[in-house]
Amino acid sequence: MDLGLAGKKVIMNGGAHGLGLASLKLFAAEGADVAFFSRKTDKIEAAKAEIDAAGPGKVHAEVFDMATGADAYKAWLIKAAETLGGCDIFVHTASSSGTGGTGDWQQGLDMDIMGAVNGVEALTPFLEKSDCGSIVFLSSTAALETFVAPQAFNALKAALITHGSQLSQAFAGKGIRVNTVSPGAIYYEGGNWEMIKQHVPALYDGTLAKMPMGRFGNPQEVANAIVFVASPACPYMTGANVVVDGGFTQRVQF
Repeated sequence: MDLGLAGKKVIMNGGAHGLGLASLKLFAAEGADVAFFSRKTDKIEAAKAEIDAAGPGKVHAEVFDMATGADAYKAWLIKAAETLGGCDIFVHTASSSGTGGTGDWQQGLDMDIMGAVNGVEALTPFLEKSDCGSIVFLSSTAALETFVAPQAFNALKAALITHGSQLSQAFAGKGIRVNTVSPGAIYYEGGNWEMIKQHVPALYDGTLAKMPMGRFGNPQEVANAIVFVASPACPYMTGANVVVDGGFTQRVQF
């Protein structure tokens, strides 16, 4: 299936490992140009090499830390769009969970929520010029039901779904779609569930035991959903929250 991504411009905050990297490689394989950042030089170089090998498009990658502040973050996004020659797709993956801050309310607000708000604000002028403007927020199934304990990550990821849904209504007339993807427990090297397996094995084993499919998900399975939802292949989808969790969350969603 042709996703219509050849020549499209994709900007992601983060993307040097895990779900973000898997998504960028798939965007590149589909012929898109991509831009992303990471806080660490070694991760940037390794990720860039993998993305370069995945497809023929342009790759713009730089070391950047969102903790530098909102103005610097917006400036980076605008620079990325200008370097790529526009922005058709913005994927917001930056999260406090990536720095071990799931219980830190301020860090979660700054990254998970304001990373989305400021990113959309900076890139909307570029997305409005696109013939297939698309925004994807990465949330979590922790936003959909009680999981582990009450914490900032869970509540703020729920707020992100609401914000995305409301943006979809406001932006539909601009030709910009807004959707959310909510992964469940995804295992990969260096990821949160690898750390949990090492340090809290009871939680890891208990979660695995409740998996209807008998296993954790992997980054490629989530990346497939992110890239499809973002792509021109589903032009009538907006305001959706796509859950990718192997049936783990026990809910009926209408």
